[in-house]
Amino acid sequence: MAALHQRGERLVAAARERYTGSQAESVVGRLKDLNVITETTVFGSAFLLSALPLMVLLSSFANRRIEEDLASHLGLNEQATRVVGQLFHVSAQRSVLAVAVAIVLTLAGTLGVASSVQKFYERILGGRRRHRTDLLRLLLWIAALCVWLALDAVLARVAHGIPGGVVLEGIAVLAVTTAFFWWSMHLLLGGARPWPSLVRPALVTAVLWLVLEGGSALYFSTAITNDNRIYGAVGVVFSLMTWFVLVAVVVVLGALLGEVWQERAVARRPQPDSGTQPSTNAASR
Repeated sequence: MAALHQRGERLVAAARERYTGSQAESVVGRLKDLNVITETTVFGSAFLLSALPLMVLLSSFANRRIEEDLASHLGLNEQATRVVGQLFHVSAQRSVLAVAVAIVLTLAGTLGVASSVQKFYERILGGRRRHRTDLLRLLLWIAALCVWLALDAVLARVAHGIPGGVVLEGIAVLAVTTAFFWWSMHLLLGGARPWPSLVRPALVTAVLWLVLEGGSALYFSTAITNDNRIYGAVGVVFSLMTWFVLVAVVVVLGALLGEVWQERAVARRPQPDSGTQPSTNAASR
């Protein structure tokens, strides 16, 4: 018994030694500094409150059903799509005042989301924006976000109709999402970080987005159907809230893991000789 206890202590000591100074310790420490649970919950709630009105508005003008767009992103089956569709009713008649109010509220909400993403990137990736009150950058990012979400949904629908579509969709979504977040980080940081140093954070974010899409297809159809049966329409809202919070986690965790990877890669590079001038093309913070 004493020998087993000593062996357990050795294993714990070895695990603690490997953990100390590791990437895992760095990530956990930064997550604590970011207060990630509270921040991502608030971020996800704001995203839900701003994105849904925006999707309803766009779907109304495009004569599309909003549940089709949500189903594409969440990978919902037909039954779950019908359940989500019960939450929304888009009237063929549009009040000018109602549309104007919806636009104002949506714009205010999405600007808040864009500002939150910008602050997360500043805290995680470092650097300072050249124009700290540059509203144009936030508006440009919102427009690009709409294009990316629409393109992501289109890729999902197109890929499902061809052989090997899942693999092709994964490759296409990975490429498009990496490009979007790579550009987003550079834009929202005001060019304070060079492009090469943002490749890893953008790539990790894109991979996590793919994981979220795959996990959503396996989980949310059942969750939405069950929540609707047990709690009614409010249960569906809870499920959607969970998905938007997970989107916030992808944004934050992707940038953080990618930044730790970038820092480790820079640290492993051979240092130039004392008499050699460092290359100006090297990625730096």
